[in-house]
Amino acid sequence: MIRVYVPRDAAALSVGADDIAHAIAAEAGPRGAEIRLVRNGSRGMLWLEPLVEVETPQGRIAYGPVTLEDVRDLFDSGFLQGGDHPLRLGPTEQIPYFRNQQRLTFARCGVTDPVSLDDYLAYGGYRGLQRALLMEPGAIVMAVTESGLRGRGGAAFPAGIKWKTVLDAPSPAAHDSGFPMADSQPSKYIVCNADEGDSGTFSDRMIMEGDPFQLIEGMTIAGIATGATQGYIYLRCEYPHALRTLNAAIGTAREQGYLGRDIRGSGLDFDVEVRLGAGAYICGEETSLLESLEGKRGQVRFKPPLPAISGLFGKPTVINNVITLASVPVILERGAEHYRDFGMGRSRGTLPIQLAGNIKRGGLVELAFGVTLRELLYDYGGGSLSGRPIRAVQVGGPLGAYMPESQFDTPLDYEAFASIGAMLGHGGIVVFDDGVDMAAQARYAMEFCAVESCGKCTPCRIGSTRGVEVIDRLLAGTETGKQETLLRDLCETLTHGSLCALGGLTPYPVLSALNHFPGDFRGAARSV
Repeated sequence: MIRVYVPRDAAALSVGADDIAHAIAAEAGPRGAEIRLVRNGSRGMLWLEPLVEVETPQGRIAYGPVTLEDVRDLFDSGFLQGGDHPLRLGPTEQIPYFRNQQRLTFARCGVTDPVSLDDYLAYGGYRGLQRALLMEPGAIVMAVTESGLRGRGGAAFPAGIKWKTVLDAPSPAAHDSGFPMADSQPSKYIVCNADEGDSGTFSDRMIMEGDPFQLIEGMTIAGIATGATQGYIYLRCEYPHALRTLNAAIGTAREQGYLGRDIRGSGLDFDVEVRLGAGAYICGEETSLLESLEGKRGQVRFKPPLPAISGLFGKPTVINNVITLASVPVILERGAEHYRDFGMGRSRGTLPIQLAGNIKRGGLVELAFGVTLRELLYDYGGGSLSGRPIRAVQVGGPLGAYMPESQFDTPLDYEAFASIGAMLGHGGIVVFDDGVDMAAQARYAMEFCAVESCGKCTPCRIGSTRGVEVIDRLLAGTETGKQETLLRDLCETLTHGSLCALGGLTPYPVLSALNHFPGDFRGAARSV
């Protein structure tokens, strides 16, 4: 049988991948072609979706983007044998966009059937867990620490330090935790933050839809390393395909002894469940997420105590995002040194970068830290989709700074970005051409904070609303000098007075727009 791969990733489905799969199956029958249709994850070249691949003796040959009208013609041209066709892109892994990537976390994504445990094992899955089961918990934590892995959700906190804190933390008694039923619950937890709400980000979704066993394996290793026996994936409700894929993979892992009691005969227990969020951006903040998991309103908690000491239900809790946890298996499989050899400075390993917005070749690029924005935007992204000059990019989601062309040679490195008042965040890059109104973008950032604030602290709750009003007066030309001074003062209050990063980081996009694009704020009597 000839294997034909059609992605089941949400991005591919949105442009007709299901219809393409059905059409290929329907066309193959009458022609007597024996095919096995595999619904894989996405390779991350989203501008080519639906990307159809055919397994040939020369490797997998890619065709795309395929439409329904193309299916019959593809068969006529002999695409099942890798035949020539205008949509033929050649060997998938030789496509220039893909060829030079350094895929560690996404090595299997788009290659395998995401809900097939056999596929996962055949391509190196669970080797990290096998090694971990032979190690002491402290040795596992040390390997993660020595790898240099930092949180990929935005804060970039060293994962090993967080794990060490939970490993060393005693679990409180019920009367100390504040939860009367705490003694009947697990003593420690692993929580995966899958509330991927930043603009221009989709790497978490791609892993959960395209290689869910890798996330499950990473969480299991985290549980063994810290003494946790229960894990939760806090998934945004806008990801229904990820929900189905995760639940299918969790069920299979449990049936085959990779989750639940006595994992693979080790005598160790760990299980995972998925919980859906209700769509609040603030629940991407770790303590708001915990409140939501406990069935409460998603509001920020005061710190201390840190979640690593008193987290879910008052118990020590590791909270990492999807990419952080999905990076762990390769570290355990190949060793901390292998992972640490990628990157620069204190930014070790690779980062899945997501190109979105006004970009010709949008998609996911996994590279070692150190690549520049300019390389990403032009060598991989191909410049703007409109063909006009790129004026600015926003890196790190709606709270990230707007970076002008003069900063495009900045390497992707946590400290390099921090030194110019920017942040890498979750690795999402949203591109704007020279038609963008940066004053309007600044206003949007402040309004976003006002809409999404949990309301617990005054600087964020009130300051963001007043900020929108100040920007409106500034854009209307009312006492512009006074309004700009007031806006900068308000941003300083937000930065230093907010309880969490929502209020604390909102000044990044506002002030970067004001500093780098002052002319956009100077129109007389502008309308907003």
